[in-house]
Amino acid sequence: MTRLVLGLLRPYRGWLAIVFIAMLAEIAASLAAPWPLKLVLDDALGKHHLPHWLEWAHDYGFGRHTLGVALFAGVATLVIAIIGAVATYIDNYYTTSVGQWVANDLRIRIYEHLHRLSLRFYDTAKTGALMSTITSDVATIQSFASSSTLSIIVDIITIVFMIGLMFWLDWDFTLIALAITPFLLIAVMHFKRAVKEVTRTVRARQSEVVAVVQEGLGSVRAIKAFGRQDLELAHLEAASHATVEAALKARQVKSLLSPMVSIVVAICTAIVLWRGTALIVAGTMTAGALTVYLAYLAKFFKPVKDLASMTSAIAQTTVALERIQKILSADEIIREHPEATDPGRVNGAITFENIAFGYDDETQVLRDVSFKIEPGQVVGIVGPTGSGKSTVLSLVPRFYDPKGGRILIDGVDVATFKLEALRAQVGFVLQETVLFRGTIRENIAYGRPGATDEEVVAAAKVANADEFIGRMPHGYDTVVGERGDTLSGGQRQRIGIARAVIRNSPIMILDEPTAALDTESEHLVIDALRELMKGRTVIMIAHRLSTISEADKIVVLKDGVVAEEGSHSALLALGGVYAELHRIQYQTTGASPANAA
Repeated sequence: MTRLVLGLLRPYRGWLAIVFIAMLAEIAASLAAPWPLKLVLDDALGKHHLPHWLEWAHDYGFGRHTLGVALFAGVATLVIAIIGAVATYIDNYYTTSVGQWVANDLRIRIYEHLHRLSLRFYDTAKTGALMSTITSDVATIQSFASSSTLSIIVDIITIVFMIGLMFWLDWDFTLIALAITPFLLIAVMHFKRAVKEVTRTVRARQSEVVAVVQEGLGSVRAIKAFGRQDLELAHLEAASHATVEAALKARQVKSLLSPMVSIVVAICTAIVLWRGTALIVAGTMTAGALTVYLAYLAKFFKPVKDLASMTSAIAQTTVALERIQKILSADEIIREHPEATDPGRVNGAITFENIAFGYDDETQVLRDVSFKIEPGQVVGIVGPTGSGKSTVLSLVPRFYDPKGGRILIDGVDVATFKLEALRAQVGFVLQETVLFRGTIRENIAYGRPGATDEEVVAAAKVANADEFIGRMPHGYDTVVGERGDTLSGGQRQRIGIARAVIRNSPIMILDEPTAALDTESEHLVIDALRELMKGRTVIMIAHRLSTISEADKIVVLKDGVVAEEGSHSALLALGGVYAELHRIQYQTTGASPANAA
């Protein structure tokens, strides 16, 4: 975590130098603040002239009498306050600036890292916890960096100078303060560990609240459809109550420390008052010196009291850093070969050689998958549920890497390609097209940044989407709802196809693109897909076997291996797995064998 913090601060070294200079001025003003009062008590009311080291001031209008010395003390108080105020403004401004920009850099770094992680990471990660980290945890660090950090640094530097001055004023009093300090620090560190543990529990409970809300709002249609608002509210109440209980337990621990420190400081101050009064009566100490010493004593214990009051903030920041570091240290990243190359535009020949894969070490999804696809071929992938069809498609663009075997494109291992260049060769039309915030034009152009308006319209026409887009109030500038919920399933799919068309990739992956559509929408989407597939290598998973009946080849997966491959008619004649799937679908739909084929 130290490397993480130093790395985040490195770009702002110049600002930190300004902060450090301003802090020194602020510390000097803080140390000088009690001395004008000492001048009044000891010099104005006593000797009626300034001490010898300030004799020069008498030459500038400050008389050698009570009011002259008092006037100098008043001016000195004002000057010290102005210097301290200016220094405080500068260090607060620049510290806040550093905190804001560090938080900005940290948010971007986390988000960038999350996008670099493979899908394997997201198979087990909780979206709500990730959202909580990138928002609440970063905000916690920003708040601490903008406020608490400055106070801690100022206090630590101040106490170093103050100890020297306190020893100069009265060494035995200073020994009293120093003797008590270690016990206070031990108590603070003990409480800090306890607060850190309860704070970690609080942050975990807060993440659960975010997760419940995120899941509930993301599934609001299903919740309303089944009338289970009461259940979701109960989930939130349970998570929220757990958060309250954890927070109250944390507060119970935090509330003990500050009063305890205050009592110890009061005991020490009482001893100094008693002993100091005796010294004044004996004539070995002045009232002004005791006043300055008491002011320093209060400042001396201020870092300890601040640490007590900031224990919660320190613990929250530590936990936030731990959670952020956990994400940044996640190593589920698809690695590029050190000498990775750009394949350019590929022909589209794809070879699977003895592919083995599992999402964890215990379950093998694919055991020994081998087949070839020639450039320009349309290949269907079918098989029972859980046979690994979608997994096969995910391996081509390296969303996952196989645990055994290799995948070749045009005879070259995809692991030797640059990731971005490899994925530029592959277009996708998935079972459910995800639309993003923005206009229809922006969603189509998402497939290729920088696409012109003419290219967007041309892609929409190929996808049979131009007609319904033209009927919308603002045409291509119509803003779609979150995830495209204002559009029908068929309309979303045709925008997804237009997005794939404009990408113009030589390899196309279709993952059951018509599975959730009605008959009319399916016909429109299939017509658009036929246009999309022309001249491209296509790998398609189909829920309805009729949609791949004209494929050049069909690969049948079962139990993690290729059970059969061949044309639709050849596989039916074989009477194996594919024929059985065809028979079950034919019986389920009630269609005639001819229509099913």
